[in-house]
Amino acid sequence: MNNELALKRKRGFGFYARIYRKVIVQDLKSKMSYRADFIISTFGMILTNVVGFMSFYILFKNFPSINGWNYHEMLFLYGFSLIALTPLQCLFDNNWSLRYSVESGDFIKYCFRPINVFFYFISEVFDVKGLGQFVFGIAVLAYSWLHLGIPVTVVTMIQLILLLITASLFMIAIMNAAAATCFWIVRSGYVMVVMFRFKDYARYPVSIFDGIFKVIFTFVIPIAFIAYYPGIVILRPDEIPLLSKLSPIIGIAFFYLSYKFWMLGAKRFDGTGS
Repeated sequence: MNNELALKRKRGFGFYARIYRKVIVQDLKSKMSYRADFIISTFGMILTNVVGFMSFYILFKNFPSINGWNYHEMLFLYGFSLIALTPLQCLFDNNWSLRYSVESGDFIKYCFRPINVFFYFISEVFDVKGLGQFVFGIAVLAYSWLHLGIPVTVVTMIQLILLLITASLFMIAIMNAAAATCFWIVRSGYVMVVMFRFKDYARYPVSIFDGIFKVIFTFVIPIAFIAYYPGIVILRPDEIPLLSKLSPIIGIAFFYLSYKFWMLGAKRFDGTGS
């Protein structure tokens, strides 16, 4: 056991990157052997987002703005949230299977390899259909960007990429923590379902909600950091709140805490054999 721990400490980013590339290639090969399923699921993902787009269109046909936010600003947040949620959809989708693995006892196999347990489990699945969401998100973001007249510069592009990465960390962290509850709670699937549903509120500016919901969506279930706080940096650069400036630090900290919580559960499973 001590030798395995020593090996885990010695292996760095390069090692895990090589392993992940090989695992992804094999997973994609297996998925592409069922092309009809891939095409149907990808089309379903795009269709779901088209429905969301249409809901915005219908809403703003009746209301020119909502609490000072116009149609194209809301579309910007919607497209931004879709792109920010793509890493969760593509890279961390196996979290949905965690409770089944724990309940059946199959999770024990992840505990006996000289490799990080979290990486080992998460890397097994790459959800290709999330790429359809990514493409649709880019199209919506580009459409709104054009109509808002936001200048395209090197600085704004770098900002956009960094802000999207930061935003992704928040939803990934939420779902990591929700998935890990299965180590303590039997039939914990409802926790993940409820937490995942909150992503639908991420596309709206937190300023349109009442006081208690602002607090919840900022400090308890921080979905406001998925689109609103990072998006406002580009949408309204003269009105950047402190939380927007701190969002990269908060995002990294939140992701790290969710990872430690996940690993705490994994160690508990290993320790109890339950």
